[in-house]
Amino acid sequence: MYAKGQAVIQLMEELAPKSYAVENDKIGLQIGTLQKEIRKVLVALDVTEEVVDEAIREQADLIIAHHAVIYRPLPHIQTDTPAGRLYERLIKHDIAVYIAHTNLDVADGGINDMMAEALGLTDTQPLDEVHTDKLKKLVVFVPTTHADAVRQAMFEAGAGGIGRYSHCSFNIEGFGTFKPEEGTNPFIGQTGKLETAQEIRVETIVPQSVERRVVQAMLKAHPYEEVAYDLYSLDLKTRSFGLGRAGKLPQPVTLQELCERVKQAFNVPMLRVVGDLGRTVRKAAVLGGSGSRYVKHAQFAGADVLITGDIDYHTAHDALASGIALIDPGHNVEKIMKRGVADLLRRKLEERKWATAVIASQIDTEPFRFV
Repeated sequence: MYAKGQAVIQLMEELAPKSYAVENDKIGLQIGTLQKEIRKVLVALDVTEEVVDEAIREQADLIIAHHAVIYRPLPHIQTDTPAGRLYERLIKHDIAVYIAHTNLDVADGGINDMMAEALGLTDTQPLDEVHTDKLKKLVVFVPTTHADAVRQAMFEAGAGGIGRYSHCSFNIEGFGTFKPEEGTNPFIGQTGKLETAQEIRVETIVPQSVERRVVQAMLKAHPYEEVAYDLYSLDLKTRSFGLGRAGKLPQPVTLQELCERVKQAFNVPMLRVVGDLGRTVRKAAVLGGSGSRYVKHAQFAGADVLITGDIDYHTAHDALASGIALIDPGHNVEKIMKRGVADLLRRKLEERKWATAVIASQIDTEPFRFV
């Protein structure tokens, strides 16, 4: 059975929740509908004519891309213009386009973590905090026979984390009373008769970003027809999420050696570098896309070098004067997301026994050529 479009996107948003995106970012469904079965998903960095050709050849029903296909307000859709022709072909072939941009940059396991992992960075931290997950407390009353199953379902859905500890909960034994009215189908007891049941009050912590998923998992595992539970907002925050990552290199290397490692890790033929190629670097920062505005963030994080794209001339001079090195392998290194997102989404679909296929685009959307 194929997954519906909404189900595919729900899995995608488990990785990159919309709430993680920076303000006014152009994310979400931009073309088409998700109210249909999805036989194949194509994961791409950009949506170009060549990528649309690929989607048509592969008979993909949905493109999940990083860069928006509609970025600025449209005064018109004229099909004799490049943009209009692109939209026309997508609509004619019933191909939906969904965008995950800064939310995918920020997310755990997203683009910046993929870049950091490719370079072997450890003990990573975000460069610029953009989202802090709030915490809630979920309290549910469960018959003693099902307490373990309900707790486990909530933990697997993302509840119960406190710092570096998982599966955290507090449990109190007691008894509950209820009387099933006409038309009910009680798990315990009989219609019209007051019942007393041995129950456990289970309390656990739930990050707001996974609240819906945890509650759904709890309700599915709970045996009662009507579940008694409470959800409280707390004046507490869990971990922060942000753009970029800074972390330690596996071992100190020269800037020249790191440049070679970057070219191999991100499959780029050439790159630009600012700084003494013989200097030793121990801590590096990475940021997918354009990173000129984040040089000071990298310095504040203690990085010896920032690896990012689209560094401008004046920013390069400022970095040189302040003592931080820069490596610019180009904006297109974000292509690392194609394989990473495709693999993750494929696993999630397979776990749920859906036949929907997921492939990574093979099209090189790098606009620059090195001569």
